[in-house]
Amino acid sequence: MPVPHIHAIGTAVPAHDIHAAFVGWARARLPEGERRVFDRMAQRSGIAHRWSVLPADCSPVAPGGFYATEPHPGTAARMALYAREAPALALAAIHDLSTREPLGAITHLVVASCTGFVAPGIDQIIARELGLPGSVERTLVGFMGCYAAIAALRTARHIVRSEPAARVLVITVELSTLHLQPAQAIEPLLAMLQFGDGAAAAIVSAASHGVALGQPFAVTLPESAALIRWDITDAGFAMHLSGEVPHRIAAALADPPTVAAITGGRVVDGWAVHAGGRSILDAVAQALHLEPHALDASRAVLDANGNMSSATLMFVLARLMDAPPAHGVALAFGPGLAAEGIAFGTAAT
Repeated sequence: MPVPHIHAIGTAVPAHDIHAAFVGWARARLPEGERRVFDRMAQRSGIAHRWSVLPADCSPVAPGGFYATEPHPGTAARMALYAREAPALALAAIHDLSTREPLGAITHLVVASCTGFVAPGIDQIIARELGLPGSVERTLVGFMGCYAAIAALRTARHIVRSEPAARVLVITVELSTLHLQPAQAIEPLLAMLQFGDGAAAAIVSAASHGVALGQPFAVTLPESAALIRWDITDAGFAMHLSGEVPHRIAAALADPPTVAAITGGRVVDGWAVHAGGRSILDAVAQALHLEPHALDASRAVLDANGNMSSATLMFVLARLMDAPPAHGVALAFGPGLAAEGIAFGTAAT
């Protein structure tokens, strides 16, 4: 059976850093007492920058910006931006990938995205822009949220294991900043504080260089469906991210069968954990008794980019490609509440 490998990962973010502008806009929407709490949480978020495809000539919430007036633009206007900007950002990530690994003869295209819809899909748009032949087999992983990167890599792994000559281009692209909501409560504002835009691209094949992809796994937490939600509204997609999520993740990771499913019974010497927020990373580190620097790559991605939904985990993996572990675990959380992951490393099988 061939062993699928990630050969390289390219990444891209837009040019407009919107983090500070959002913090100022959000705190002004809260009563004075809650502003102090929001400020404290923003300072402790572990996020310094978040990037947006919205025009860089002014803040999105300033006069002339996309969100300058309320009601904010409707879903149709947001999806028009998605249709234009999501393929462009994905192509920027693919260009970065091409400087690290020749694209070669792509046989399959797997694209993950949950922040927009367009038909023909962004997979078809990207294939056309790359000049890929019409025979390329396309898979679009939609609306799975933050763990969609795992679904995309898992799909690529299955393809390569069944078709040893396959060369799969995996793309994750998310434009989370297209979904700002005019909330005036602290919990949704803190949830929106985390999200930014980004794209990543990787080549997966049976060639033996790079990082091997091992066994995938999935765990769904009982009675947790309401903790993470995307609600499609007439004014974009409204994110609901409960403050209970870190606690529920920590409780799940204290369960020995869950830990066994995640580690495969091996000693794990490297972790690529979705940077869904500082509290989530802290919960994982504490529950699994990880070494102090075990999640440095995840924390660095959170600091530089915030949470880019499905693209985030790929950014973390990209930071580990130069010195990969022997037995690593890539782990992400998302709607369900579910955890999905995959083994990776120089000795992964």
